[in-house]
Amino acid sequence: MARTLSSFSIAADGSGDYLLSIEDEDGETIELSATYEQLDMLGEAIEEALDDDEDDALGADEDEDEESEV
Repeated sequence: MARTLSSFSIAADGSGDYLLSIEDEDGETIELSATYEQLDMLGEAIEEALDDDEDDALGADEDEDEESEV
């Protein structure tokens, strides 16, 4: 079962990488080391997923608007 995200943080580790800390609702924390490139890919993936959801939501709104105009 998937755990629910409670919080996260990203901090430079001083060696050119970053420390990504992810905490779930039970207080369990996972710490991951990531490069700039990995964080960039993660950010792009999040942006793409949110854009897709936004497009779906706007598409539904446009369909409702078209139906109300008829």
